[in-house]
Amino acid sequence: MACSGPVTRAVTFPGQGSQQPGAGAPWRASPQWRLVEQGSAVLDRDLVALLLDTPAEQLRQPWEAQVSTYLVSMLCWDAYAGPEPAALAGHSLGEWTALAASGAVSFAGGLRLVGARGAAMADAAAARPGGMAALVGASDEAVARACAAAEQVWPANFNADGQVVVSGEPSHFAEVGEACGARRVLPLPVGGAYHTPWMEPARAALAAALDADPPGRANIPIWSNVDAAAHADGFAERLLTQLTAPVRWRQTVEGLLAAGVDDFVELGPGAVLTNLAKRNAPTAARRSAASPEDLREIA
Repeated sequence: MACSGPVTRAVTFPGQGSQQPGAGAPWRASPQWRLVEQGSAVLDRDLVALLLDTPAEQLRQPWEAQVSTYLVSMLCWDAYAGPEPAALAGHSLGEWTALAASGAVSFAGGLRLVGARGAAMADAAAARPGGMAALVGASDEAVARACAAAEQVWPANFNADGQVVVSGEPSHFAEVGEACGARRVLPLPVGGAYHTPWMEPARAALAAALDADPPGRANIPIWSNVDAAAHADGFAERLLTQLTAPVRWRQTVEGLLAAGVDDFVELGPGAVLTNLAKRNAPTAARRSAASPEDLREIA
């Protein structure tokens, strides 16, 4: 979808769930592949195998999902040759990618933080297993009321009008869906109750990682999941709050539109945020890129 005249661009980064097996293959011959080799040294893990050979089931694990998604998004950002965006935003994990894209942390520092986040969330999920489900056709308010009346279920992602993800005890998802009038309740292939109080045990380890690699000032404003507002500094506390707070993605896109953004470019595996933009920003330009070939089509 093309825009006429000058545009105000936001670059967005996807979150956990967008990871795809073999997502690094298109980058093997690119100059950006050096980041994968550098990252392997930073984490002392074989990230080449992670991006090329890891099967889908293993990629669903929090560490693998988050590190692989961060890496592919950063390959895209390193190769991005379009105009400097007016804003950056990311869905959950993607907000951590935005930190590195903005210069608030280095590529290596961001990778260490994402690795620590994935490991801490995996430990919390193992200690208190849970799940997530998308509720289709219910309003934010109806879902919030139904969760408040239920036991151990919370709104986790306000993704778009009529699409809210809940998180917590899977055996209660059906009753929450019925109570809020959802047309469908779609369980998601994840092994944890993310963005709920059940992630609180991950906070201490993540706080220590942020102390070791503290974010500085961003060169490009980053819109926060927690408050759907733009920030240039003070990231650490919001990123810790993000563990147990819902992702306000619809509200973030609405804020970007109100700030004058009319062009959304998603960098990273999949096109989840681009598809959501069809509902959240139907009159804006919206494109996604996960490979060098994709980026050549984005001016």
